[in-house]
Amino acid sequence: MDLNHTIVPATDKEASAIWFARIMGLTYEGPMGPFCPVRISKALTLDFDDRREVVHHHYAFAVNDDEFDSIFGRVQAEGITYGSGPAGERTTMTINHREGGRGVYFDDINGHSIELMTRA
Repeated sequence: MDLNHTIVPATDKEASAIWFARIMGLTYEGPMGPFCPVRISKALTLDFDDRREVVHHHYAFAVNDDEFDSIFGRVQAEGITYGSGPAGERTTMTINHREGGRGVYFDDINGHSIELMTRA
């Protein structure tokens, strides 16, 4: 069983999809029906959708070392606040080294928590 897609609530679905795709090094190809989808992999798409009220979600991505370096480099270049953990450590501007890998947490433009980890 694979997760095929999930809806990501956004205050501006297209701006959110564009931002997410840029930071994550993915491609946004424009709206499709009522959504602004960003393909994560062959099996998974995030469908950004407008909501009046956005309930914040957590999205965790297992990435390889090169993907981590690229994404984390864009996070730093854009001056996005990041941290080593999901709670009080979210703004420390440090990464973690759990399980022999690296991890980092940052928020998207809607306040959703994004986690990158090189060891799941």
